[in-house]
Amino acid sequence: MNRRRLLPTLLVLALGAFLPARSQPAPVPVAIAAAGDLRGALEEVRTAFEARNPGVRLQLSFGASGSLTAQLLQGAPFDLFLSADLGFPEQLEKAGLAEPPFPYATGSLVLWVRNDLGLDPAQGLATLMAPSVKKIATANPQTAPYGRAGEAALRGAGLYDGVKARLVFADNIAQAAQFLQAGTAEAGLISRSQAENPALRQSGRTWTVPAGTYPPLRQGGTILKRTTCPGQAQAFRAFLLSAEGQAILARHGFGRP
Repeated sequence: MNRRRLLPTLLVLALGAFLPARSQPAPVPVAIAAAGDLRGALEEVRTAFEARNPGVRLQLSFGASGSLTAQLLQGAPFDLFLSADLGFPEQLEKAGLAEPPFPYATGSLVLWVRNDLGLDPAQGLATLMAPSVKKIATANPQTAPYGRAGEAALRGAGLYDGVKARLVFADNIAQAAQFLQAGTAEAGLISRSQAENPALRQSGRTWTVPAGTYPPLRQGGTILKRTTCPGQAQAFRAFLLSAEGQAILARHGFGRP
């Protein structure tokens, strides 16, 4: 190479060593408040979504839909809300805090019974009357849609008064499943998505509670008007409703909206 051409090239390289590296913009955080039954599904959804949207980071917080709604009404800083009941996002819309809700899945209630009890949950909710069932885990019906569904199913079967003294109420349906996994209760009324947990599938048996025996679990979400990242929130909503997002939800026990 000609020496006259070489010197400018070396000078540029030398100067480049002292210039600060061009930093990549920080990912945009999208804070999502989600019903407890979504924990496993949303963790998989997050992985898939962020792989296709590297400039976005999803921040997931789980709880009972009713409790999360109360927090959002008080100004909790979330961008998007995914509820186990479409009615809660509708409350936020009526309060002028959220966009029109969108249904994203249908939930289902199951009876879970520990294997070592020797009981067959296919006998239905009457299985809970067995003396070996000392505690029954379920979500709080005051704040969690699955808790209301479980209470309605028990009342419809004429069993509520017979088992109410043995009910152990969790803050949300995910915590009810944790009670079962920890051995705090021998049986429980939980979501199908929670029952798909490998530990629960190995240690217990399930029976699907007939859908007509409790209020429909039409799960819905909404984007909060206070969001500072509407474009990213809309992109997540679109992914959740896409064929790929729906396939992930289906793998975790959810039906189509």
